[in-house]
Amino acid sequence: MSDSAIHHSTEQLREWDKRHVWHPFTQMQDWEREDSIVITRGEGSWLIDSDGKRYLDGVASMWTNVHGHCRPELNEALKAQVDRLEHSTLLGLASEQSILLARRLAEITPAGLDRFFYSDNGSTAMEVAVKMAFQYQAHRGRPERTRFITFHNAYHGDTLGAVSVGGIAIYHATFKPLMFETIQAPSPYCYRCELGCDNPATCGLKCLAALEALMVEHGASCAGLVIEPLIQGAGGMLVQPPGFLRGVRELCNRFGLLLITDEVATGFGRTGRMFACEHEGVVPDIMAISKGIAAGYLPLAATVTSEEVYGAFRGEYAQLKTFFHGHTFTGNPLACAVALKSLELFESDRLLEALQPKIARLTERLAEFSRLPHVGDVRQCGLAAGIELVEDKATKRAYPWELKTGVKVCLEARKQCIFSRPLGNTVVIFPPLAITADELELLMDGLERAIRVVTAD
Repeated sequence: MSDSAIHHSTEQLREWDKRHVWHPFTQMQDWEREDSIVITRGEGSWLIDSDGKRYLDGVASMWTNVHGHCRPELNEALKAQVDRLEHSTLLGLASEQSILLARRLAEITPAGLDRFFYSDNGSTAMEVAVKMAFQYQAHRGRPERTRFITFHNAYHGDTLGAVSVGGIAIYHATFKPLMFETIQAPSPYCYRCELGCDNPATCGLKCLAALEALMVEHGASCAGLVIEPLIQGAGGMLVQPPGFLRGVRELCNRFGLLLITDEVATGFGRTGRMFACEHEGVVPDIMAISKGIAAGYLPLAATVTSEEVYGAFRGEYAQLKTFFHGHTFTGNPLACAVALKSLELFESDRLLEALQPKIARLTERLAEFSRLPHVGDVRQCGLAAGIELVEDKATKRAYPWELKTGVKVCLEARKQCIFSRPLGNTVVIFPPLAITADELELLMDGLERAIRVVTAD
């Protein structure tokens, strides 16, 4: 009998985990000292460990879960597809589920974005976007446009192309010798504005003016600009001031850059609309989507673009205009079948409509958090938020890394059956979109208590 068919004790699973599994974004020396939680089941907004203890999933299982864990309709869609076909390549063949999903996505993506290049995660979707923009400019007779404008505090994934367009030193600096250089613009991090602005309501978007200056100097050599629309996620849930994204679109138009939006985390309802760029009426030239696309069930991603970009790659075989890029599990039928059912649930559950009171309640609760003595800033975009903890509120002095304050808050929250994961000193709120009103209160109550305990003077 295989190990998978035998019930193993929590102690045995922990031992094997520490012996064999290397966890992402985790200091393994710390991990090896801890009694880790081993998840074996899920139900709605809850994760259930090997001892039967339940934890409210405060990060939607790495920002992916939409309709809750083990939603019966999604389970059935997956089961039905696996009995028909588990996988077939898109290299030289078409595949039913990938066709149906592309057709359905074309109905909900911003107008004019109706060409879909499938891959399997956010990093690969962004890798595709960068390569696509680079090759597009060459095909359009602009070979001098080889560079990209990016932003400080940006995160677009962990493959080398995605790392190159990122801007978080602790994640990316180690790999600098392997990266291509970009032109980095100031991040609209209003709480700690690198341009010295104190009030985003009156600063006149100086960060946008700084971006314009960079485009005046470098725009003619740039293929595109890469941005997380409305909110920089891994950078600390940094919410952009109103009008910033629209201004970026206008600058890209003026200077001839392709606008590439990374909607990996923001897409599929997270901001209160299907896609974040809809809030400011922006249509990008290329858009990367993943995470929520398959409701957190299976790896799936797509790089979405316009007929204009797609057309630049059409030509005779010998012209070698083909986009020479691909992935083994491109357009996987299992993932596509779940994604199709997920989009049905968006409609039948009226999910976007149901989100609005939860978003409003989150806003109210965050206002209460902002009064806590060691909460420096609260930032929210839809059903995503960050609570930045500071050692001194008056001076905005950050807690030293050595104190691991954000980590301690999340560990304290686990005692109250809340699973969360920080971004440095920023506590993240990113639950499944289907979280109930009562569960949202539990989440916020648990995090508030944890913050009070850990930051008590």
